[in-house]
Amino acid sequence: MTSAATLLRDARRIVVKVGSSLVTNDGRGLDEAAIGEWCRQMAVLASEGREVIMVSSGAIAEGMKRLGWTTRPHEIHALQAAAAVGQMGLAQIYETKLRENGLRSAQVLLTHADLADRERYLNARSTLLTLLQHKVLPVINENDTVVNDEIKFGDNDTLGALVANLVEADALVILTDQKGLFTADPRKDPAASFVHEARAGDPTLEAMAGGAGSSLGRGGMITKILAAKRAAGSGASTVIAWGREPDALLRLARGESIGTLLVAQTQKQQARKQWMADHLQLRGSVVVDAGAADKLCSEGKSLLAIGMTSVDGAFSRGDVIAIRDESGTEIARGLANYASAEARLICRKTSGEFESLLGYTAEPEMVHRDNMILSR
Repeated sequence: MTSAATLLRDARRIVVKVGSSLVTNDGRGLDEAAIGEWCRQMAVLASEGREVIMVSSGAIAEGMKRLGWTTRPHEIHALQAAAAVGQMGLAQIYETKLRENGLRSAQVLLTHADLADRERYLNARSTLLTLLQHKVLPVINENDTVVNDEIKFGDNDTLGALVANLVEADALVILTDQKGLFTADPRKDPAASFVHEARAGDPTLEAMAGGAGSSLGRGGMITKILAAKRAAGSGASTVIAWGREPDALLRLARGESIGTLLVAQTQKQQARKQWMADHLQLRGSVVVDAGAADKLCSEGKSLLAIGMTSVDGAFSRGDVIAIRDESGTEIARGLANYASAEARLICRKTSGEFESLLGYTAEPEMVHRDNMILSR
């Protein structure tokens, strides 16, 4: 089994998730010192050339404190109100602490619908990757002010895993108020032993992790195990560790064994190619000239509109399309950055002409190579 030392030491893109009980010091208000520590550690990781995304709970808990509520309400509108109030403080403290450590930050609020809809999925992905490209650390939370119980992620552990999938992270680090996973509840079973390393998705882990979370959050160890399983689907391994462990992020990045490591069994590129090949329905196609076909197949380049000769079918941005050569043979498939009507306008055009033709520019490519799989 792959060691923690190799997995975390080599991880270049890391999603870090922290829970409500840590961020708000068990509901006593935002823990400025703890958040400052995580920001300091993330700044060190960024200085080493790593890309870090923070997924932080705590908006509802902070809002409850600011509103003087001592128990979590059940009404969805009250929860949304608490989130709206608390999100102000949450964004402010991260911005302050990251700036103190020389990092620029951005607030990103996501809902399940943002990642279920292909166009919004691509928009969210493009935004996050652009922020990372410009050395800005995104701080992500669920947009609790607009969602309801039917479409909530349910817990930011799940959101952390979905973000790891979205940006193709190498690792997901879930910082919690527990040391990691035990074979049983150590408070009830003195024979419970600590799980240092296991396979993400192993069904026996779910039995070990049964039980609910704290009164502040909606999760628990079971949501973390399920999040690790979800993240493993795109090739990201997960570490569940105690958030107040000194220098936890830095020590993990050095390869030290902290917490529970749940190893993804599929390599990142293999997972993405399998997803592209097997689970996406084609919505249309574009035909490319011989030069573009050669750049795609021989050089692994993205598909540029200037190499396209025709567009078939009706598709939207984010839909999966086939890329065919002049003989009609499928040579690749991928996620379209432009809808079919727009694609017809930009055929044989350079990206510099997009704005005059469309009124805007999204991406310079019709299909980016990261969102493409070759068929031959």
